[in-house]
Amino acid sequence: MKLNKIVQFFEERLMPDAQIQNDNDDKVARMAAAALMVEVAEADFENRPEEQQALKEILKTSFHLDTKDSDELFKLAESKYENATDSFEFTHMINKHFSAQQKIQLIDQLWKIAYADKVLDKYEEQVIRRISELIYVSHKDFIASKLKYQPTAD
Repeated sequence: MKLNKIVQFFEERLMPDAQIQNDNDDKVARMAAAALMVEVAEADFENRPEEQQALKEILKTSFHLDTKDSDELFKLAESKYENATDSFEFTHMINKHFSAQQKIQLIDQLWKIAYADKVLDKYEEQVIRRISELIYVSHKDFIASKLKYQPTAD
């Protein structure tokens, strides 16, 4: 089962000495966040290297990974996203394990990915809006985050 592979990845490389149950839940929630990031990156049906690079950088910094582990987590998240029927399993885990502030940070990260190529596709915005609603981020915070990461005209 792919979920076991994800948990094993985190156990072996990220948190070898942590408590099992709480850490497994945290790992699954992080994978859910990574899968939502992949969903935004793929929302415009274009495989833009700027968006993939932004996503990998976010994974590295957010989860304190090296490049190899970030690339592997990206591949696992891609696989998890491609095999999902909808976003509910991901947003459910976010709602269960993320604080309100962590949810806003996730929305920030999604905007960073969407704007990485300096072009906001309507599908990217639609996906972020839907995720925002499903994880109960207020419209005010959704808009504030969007404006924070919107590229400025040069």
